[in-house]
Amino acid sequence: MIESSPTEEATEATDAGGATSGTGASASDCAADFDDAFRRVYLAFHRRDGVRRDVSPASRAMLTHLAHSGPITIGEAAAHFARSQSAASELVTQLESNRLVERRHDDSDRRRTLIWLTDAGRAELRRDASVLSHELLEKAISRVGEGEIRAALGILDRLAHASGAESLSTTEGRHDDQL
Repeated sequence: MIESSPTEEATEATDAGGATSGTGASASDCAADFDDAFRRVYLAFHRRDGVRRDVSPASRAMLTHLAHSGPITIGEAAAHFARSQSAASELVTQLESNRLVERRHDDSDRRRTLIWLTDAGRAELRRDASVLSHELLEKAISRVGEGEIRAALGILDRLAHASGAESLSTTEGRHDDQL
């Protein structure tokens, strides 16, 4: 058994979850250190590919709506976006030609055609929502190790949860399932 000195015991702080910091650092010091680390991580890994203009704002809105609502008809899309059916159809045709959506007959009513978001459409939304370069992150993670990264993600998740914000794992799950 390793014994700690009285000084180490006095400086250990226990959080609400029972974890100890062991540094005696104040919340203010930790916040400043976190802010500094966050800034360094962002600068090291932010995307440098610029804003792509492959998909128009109207197309992006359609893809995002499909990701959240599920399949819809041209008429429902036209009503939602306050556009004519011909304008909505033209937009869907453009997205379909880029393989971001596909038209499928409704199984419950073969007269209806539904617009479905494809895997490529989901990937486009995920890529667009990403602020960090996955390529740069993957290189760094391979040097640090996945286990350490998973531990850091757990801490970040706990920090997000402690703020009252939605947890990182919930957000990640939503993107995987809905985008």
